[in-house]
Amino acid sequence: MRDQIIVALDTDAHSALSLARGLQGRAEWLKVGMTLFYAEGPEIVSTFKQMGFQIFLDLKLHDIPHQVEGAAREISRLGVSMFTVHAAGGREMMAAAVRGACAGSQECGLDTPAVLAVTVLTSMDDAALEQTGVRDLASIQVNRLATLAVEAGVQGVVCSPREASAMRDILGSERLIVTPGVRPEGAPLDDQARVASPRAAIDAGASHVVIGRPITAAELPIQAFENIATEG
Repeated sequence: MRDQIIVALDTDAHSALSLARGLQGRAEWLKVGMTLFYAEGPEIVSTFKQMGFQIFLDLKLHDIPHQVEGAAREISRLGVSMFTVHAAGGREMMAAAVRGACAGSQECGLDTPAVLAVTVLTSMDDAALEQTGVRDLASIQVNRLATLAVEAGVQGVVCSPREASAMRDILGSERLIVTPGVRPEGAPLDDQARVASPRAAIDAGASHVVIGRPITAAELPIQAFENIATEG
């Protein structure tokens, strides 16, 4: 499971760098989200890459196709391995992200990053989704957006672990399924609504699990990571 865990460093730069140093040689993946990226910019991605990590850049692009294509082109020039767009932006927007990722990486001679479509945020339950005008169950909306994402040519989706099994049926065996909302047994739910344990998420079909506060907020973060990584 170790190489399937993406540690979400949604902290300040000092804490993120300290934890990254402790994870060198232990973890393969780090997630850079909005909090850290907006504070530190692309340099934080370069720093983590120089430390030997693969980077999941989670900025959830959602704009007109032209803007998303340009943003994806620039993101791919950073050498990240995966980044996110909102599936709710539509088929053409997601396709534009794929085009941008291909163009930017080819210009720099880098591997093309995987574009992942965020389906329904793991903080949302059926009631929260209805507030936005979507009256279907979250599971139905996730399936709808995942099907659209496949049509757009993205390389994977982000969904809750509860939908991972259904996603594998829709996406097939090759595409990525990245699941946040992952909590070890007994850990606080925080603001997550649709959750499962790391092992349950992997067994359900997730290719990667994103884990933040159960590691970063732990009294002994490195030990917390190791406990999860060695889970049976």
